[in-house]
Formats: sequence, structure tokens, C-alpha cells
Amino acid sequence: MASATVETRVRFSETDAMGVTHHANYLAWFEMARVQLLDQLGCPYRDLEAAGYLLPVLAAGLEYLRPTRFDDRVSVTVRLELPAKARLRLTYEVGVGGEVLARGFTEHAFVNREFKPVRPPEAFAAALARHGHGK
Repeated sequence: MASATVETRVRFSETDAMGVTHHANYLAWFEMARVQLLDQLGCPYRDLEAAGYLLPVLAAGLEYLRPTRFDDRVSVTVRLELPAKARLRLTYEVGVGGEVLARGFTEHAFVNREFKPVRPPEAFAAALARHGHGK
């Protein structure tokens, strides 16, 4: 299964009046991990966009188990579930010190610049094949 992990540090501006990380920041962290995964697969998002492919978010979900706080060192791991045609689903775990504090998912579709669904580019399919996802 293709996966990637990024690390970040909770900034003071990412916390709310309760002193915990505002929930919206987790989606930005998910994006950081997703971009890293595409880089690791050899299909950087910038290259996909340049070739006319976009990957908008269709759905997202989060489950918060425990809060993160200012200055926590957070790791975000993303895993690519087997994509089906033009859609793919990614799952995420957010942790501090090896403890999982949140879980989530995003679903995406490959679309063209007119936002019409398209099949993934051949380079993406080849990258998945190299990482054991078959063609």
C-alpha cells in the first residue's frame, strides 16, 4: 500500500481559544501528506496540473480522539486505498509521539480543467503499478 508521512509543528496561530488545534487545520495537514505521497509516487501534483489533471476533494471526514496543542510535533500519515477508475480514497492518521490522536479520509476524482471526470493519467497508473497496486 502506498503511504507517506509528513511532520509539522503546531503553530500558535493554529490553536483556538481552548488552547487546542482548531479542527480545520487537520485538513491542511492532510493536504501536506497527500502532496508528499504524490511526490513519492513520482507524480507530483504540479506535474498532474500541468498535464491538465486536477484532483478536487469530493468528501472528507475526521474523527478526533485527543487534541493537539501549540508546539506539539505532529506526524501525518496518508495511505492510498486502491483507486477505482477516476476516483481514489486516502486515509490519514495524525499522531504525536506514536499515539494516534485523529483519523480521517478524503475522496478525490481525477477531472480535467472543465471539471469533467477523466481516467487517471497513464503515469499515475504506472506509478501505482510500481508500488504494488497493479494496473
